Amino acid sequence: MPSVFRTCTSFLFAAGFAVSASFAHAGTDSTAFQMAVAESTAGEKDVAAFYRKNGFEPLWVGDTAEHAKRRAALIKALTSLHLHGLPAGRYDAQSLVAMMEGADTIRDLGLVEVQMTRVFLQYANDLQGGLVKPSSIDDGLVRKVERRSNDQHLIRVSSDPSGAYINNLAPQSRQYRALMKQKIALEQVIAQGGWGATVPVTKQEFGDTGPNVIKLRNRLVRMGHMKPTASPSFDAALLSAVQSFQTAHGLEPDGVAGKGTITELNRPASDRLKAVLVALERERWLPEERGTRHILVNQADFSAKIVDDGLVTFETRAVIGKNTHDRRSPEFSDQMEHMVINPSWYVPRSIITKEYLPQLQSDPNAVRHIEITDRTGRQVNREAVDFTQFTERDFPFAMRQPPSRSNALGLVKFMFPNKYNIYLHDTPQKSLFAREVRAFSHGCIRLAQPFEFAYALLARQEEDPKAFFHRVLNTGKETQVNLDQPVPVHLIYRTAYVGPKGEVQYRRDVYNRDRKIWDALQKAGVALPDVQG
Repeated sequence: MPSVFRTCTSFLFAAGFAVSASFAHAGTDSTAFQMAVAESTAGEKDVAAFYRKNGFEPLWVGDTAEHAKRRAALIKALTSLHLHGLPAGRYDAQSLVAMMEGADTIRDLGLVEVQMTRVFLQYANDLQGGLVKPSSIDDGLVRKVERRSNDQHLIRVSSDPSGAYINNLAPQSRQYRALMKQKIALEQVIAQGGWGATVPVTKQEFGDTGPNVIKLRNRLVRMGHMKPTASPSFDAALLSAVQSFQTAHGLEPDGVAGKGTITELNRPASDRLKAVLVALERERWLPEERGTRHILVNQADFSAKIVDDGLVTFETRAVIGKNTHDRRSPEFSDQMEHMVINPSWYVPRSIITKEYLPQLQSDPNAVRHIEITDRTGRQVNREAVDFTQFTERDFPFAMRQPPSRSNALGLVKFMFPNKYNIYLHDTPQKSLFAREVRAFSHGCIRLAQPFEFAYALLARQEEDPKAFFHRVLNTGKETQVNLDQPVPVHLIYRTAYVGPKGEVQYRRDVYNRDRKIWDALQKAGVALPDVQG
C-alpha cells in the first residue's frame, strides 16, 4: 500500500488530539496493517468481508482529503450524541481517543481503523434504526424497523467523499428536528430548577381567588402559557392560559383547572423530557420514506390525519383499541389499497368465541342481527344448532353482519390488508368521539368523519368525490373501491410531538408503552440530566 497510512495534520485537527511522533512518521508496511485488520475483524463476518473485498484499503486512517473529511464527520458525530439523546458510554469514544493517541506502529493504526469502523457501525445502526428493538418491549409494537445492514452502511460511507453520509444518518423529518430542539429546551428548564411549585389538586375556575390561584398562575407563567402578572384572581388571562395548557396536553379546553388538568400540570419537566426522548427513538423506527401523501394515526392523540407534502390536509378524531391485553391497537406501517362502501362485518374469531358463543349457549336467539354461516358461506339455522356442545377451540361457524347503518363498521371501511386484521372504519357509536380519552374498540381505528375522510382520498381520482361516494352508498350494496395510488398508513403512538405551527404537544400514556420504552432506553444507557426539577 502507498502512503495512505501516514497520519495527516487534518486528522489530528479534526480529532482534536495530540499524537506521538512515531505515529506521525510511521512506515507503510501494508502487511502489518492488513494482518491487524484481519485479526481484529475475525469474529465480525460482515466487516471482515468488506475489508477483504476492498483490498484492506482504510476507511478512516488514510492521508487523503476524503479520509480526513470522513474522520472529521465521525468525530463530530461522537461529540454530538447528546443532541439525539444517545448515550455516550455506548460508543466508548474515550477508548477510541486513547487508541489514537497511543498508536505508534502500523499495526496500531490497523487496530484504530477497525475500532473506528465498529464505533461508526454502532452509531449508524442506532441513529438510523433506533437503540432498541420495538418487538422486544411490548407485543403491540409490531413495527418492522427498516434497518440497513452493516455492509450497506460501509458501502455508502466508503463511497461518500464528503462525510455527508454520517451527517445525514439521523431522520431528516421536520418532527425529529423539532423534538431535538424541545429536548434542549427541557434540559434548560431542568437545569434552572423546573417549573416551580406544584399546584394543589383542588378545582379552580374563573372568578376564584386565593393562594392556590396564585400557584396555578405562577406555574403557567413558568411554562410559558401566559405573561407574568400580579393578579391574584382567576381572571380572563388565567382562563386563557389554562385553555392553552389543556389544548397542548389533549385535555378538554373548558378553562377549568380540575383534577385531570392539575395532575398533568404538576408533571415535572423530567417526565416531559422522558416523553421527548422516547419520541425521538420512535421517530428513528419509522420508515425513511413516509410517503408524499400518507395517513398518520396517532393513537395517544386519538386522531387520524392525511398529510400531503408535509402539511396536514385533513384531520379527524379517532377511537382506538380498549386498554386491555387483547384489544390495544398495534403500531405498524402499511399501504392503504381500497375502501369498502356498505361493508359487511366479518366477525373476528376471537370475538365470536369469547363474546358471542357464551351468549348463544345461553340463548340461541342472541345477537340476531348477526348471521351465522358455515364454511361454504351458507346461513345456518341457529334453532337447529346445539351451541352448548362447542368450545372456543372447536366452534365450526363464522359470523357476519350484513351492510346497514347499524353495522359495527358503519357505512365505510378503509383497508390496508395486514395480518393483525386492523383497519380504519365508520361506526354507529358516534357519542364516543365526544370523550376525552377514546380507547373503546377491539383494536381497529374508528373515525369521527369517515365520509369526509373518503372524499379526501377519492379527490385525486374522482372529479366529484362526494357525489361518487354517495352514488355508491345509495345502492346499499357492498362495493370495493380501489385507490388508484395506494397510500402509506402509519399507526404511531406519540405522547410528545410538535404541531404544524411549532407548538409542543403532550399526551397521556394510555397504553403504558412509553414507560416500557423508557425502561429499555435506560438499559441501553440513556439517562436524564443530573439536575432534576
